Amino acid sequence: MRALGVDLGSKRIGIAVSDSSGTIASPLTVVKRSSSRRGDLDEIARIARDEEVELIVVGLPLTLRGEVGHAAEAAIAEAARLATVVGVPVETHDERLTTVTAERSLIEAGMRGEQRRRVVDKVAAAVMLQSWLDARRARSAP
Repeated sequence: MRALGVDLGSKRIGIAVSDSSGTIASPLTVVKRSSSRRGDLDEIARIARDEEVELIVVGLPLTLRGEVGHAAEAAIAEAARLATVVGVPVETHDERLTTVTAERSLIEAGMRGEQRRRVVDKVAAAVMLQSWLDARRARSAP
């Protein structure tokens, strides 16, 4: 199953995609937020069509305690709006610490500040999507 990972940010949206077997997530692109939330959702829908995904996973920014706060409520609402413009199921998945993980891996790879800022959102989306893929595989294991 090919899936699209979406990391919703206030300024940028990180996008990642899995391989066709649903095993490995890879960073794809970063969409800069526009003044139109509907336009942003339409852009995600276009990417989903172009990548021929069967499912979209939206990062859910739970609090460190695992609770649904304001940011998670906003992500849930935006995921619900996204579901109205794409022809595939939309799920949410815990994205706690994905940006921190992405940032650390980019620092370890020797990327400087400006380079990291351009790609951290799509790398965070890939971290979140990989977590979802791994959890899905663990649930289906005998």
